[in-house]
Amino acid sequence: MRAAVSGGSVGSILVIDPALLRDDPDLVKASQRSRRASEALVDEAREADAERRSALTEFERLRAEQNAFGKKVAAAPKEEKAALVAQVQQLAGEVKAAGARVTAAEEAFAQTARRIPNIVLDGVPPGGEDDYVVLREVGERSSFDFAPKDHLEIAEGLDAIDMARGAKVSGARFYFLKGIGARLELAIMNLALDRALAEGFIPVIPPTLVRPEIMEGTGFLGEHADEVYYLPNDELYLTGTSEVALAGLHSDEIVDLSKGAVRYAGWSTCYRREAGSYGKDTRGIIRVHQFNKLEMFVYTTPADAEAEHQRLLSYQEGMLQALGLSYRVIDTAAGDLGTSAARKFDVEAWVPTQDAYRELTSTSNCTTYQGRRLGIRTRGESGKTEAIATLNGTLATTRWIVAILETHQQADGSVLVPEALRPYLGGLEVLMPVGA
Repeated sequence: MRAAVSGGSVGSILVIDPALLRDDPDLVKASQRSRRASEALVDEAREADAERRSALTEFERLRAEQNAFGKKVAAAPKEEKAALVAQVQQLAGEVKAAGARVTAAEEAFAQTARRIPNIVLDGVPPGGEDDYVVLREVGERSSFDFAPKDHLEIAEGLDAIDMARGAKVSGARFYFLKGIGARLELAIMNLALDRALAEGFIPVIPPTLVRPEIMEGTGFLGEHADEVYYLPNDELYLTGTSEVALAGLHSDEIVDLSKGAVRYAGWSTCYRREAGSYGKDTRGIIRVHQFNKLEMFVYTTPADAEAEHQRLLSYQEGMLQALGLSYRVIDTAAGDLGTSAARKFDVEAWVPTQDAYRELTSTSNCTTYQGRRLGIRTRGESGKTEAIATLNGTLATTRWIVAILETHQQADGSVLVPEALRPYLGGLEVLMPVGA
């Protein structure tokens, strides 16, 4: 009977595991504290959960009473049935009112619990954006016996990027990739796709417009909602990563994991408003509104999620190594994880002209958070449905061009093509400046 009064999918109720809130609120509060988020919200959610359960208990009591009374009426002599009609109507009204209270209480609980981000995993550094932990640095940083150019100056010499005409056509933070620039992006993406295919990923070109419930279910309409483009006339959101569509792919479904994890590689154009980044990275293509990306997305069991996370990270590191990039891996602090992630590793490449590491890719373990919100389950060994874990990680994106151009530049403005990319560029070994 519960489904009849809940008014929605499984994901609309199981925002965060209610049993965890009831049985181990200190764990949830510790996660909030690590994120520098509200601990009081945990108590609010517990109270809403208690009211929800109380309303449900009362509904079930009245429903049982109604059923029992119905049997009494059915067995009563004909001459007594008319006298019982008023009681039947009264009970029906009470059951209807109790059902409405359950619906309201469940929605109130969902609204409160939705504001609690995923529970961080043990070992995640507490704190904010600057409290990350460097796990390792790999490769030698580029050194030059000439004054290195930044990626935009190199690209303009190659006639590969046109920022001015991008702004003319679409506004600030838009650009044209042209000539060897367009070919270079396609080469990077195809290299990533081939490596994903070799690891058993299923290639997908997903929609880039999604419904509000899918965007909400993946956790992208929380504190960073202002980053998302919205088309109100259509009630659709433009996605900033194919993670959103790939998570929604199996919403309200039971995913078969009997043969192991299900892995997708989504190739899509992505859109981000970059709200709040005024004045940051305005030069070149480091922070832009539109870009292409190949995103890995995995459905697996909660028990296998941490091992799968390490596997995704190894694929990302393999890509950077194949492209001859120096990089570091950081364990992102809890307050910088975003709503859905329980742990996130960022992989940052060395950008010579900035004398700094800049993020090229990240991979997140979202444990069962997205699965609960989207009603995605799997069957356990007992045959009963249980929570499913989701993970994501970028394997290539437009921004990688920045690190490749700067790392492999030469004094004459040309760029050495990493060997791994040459088959995707017709064997081209060097990108030469236009007119050279």
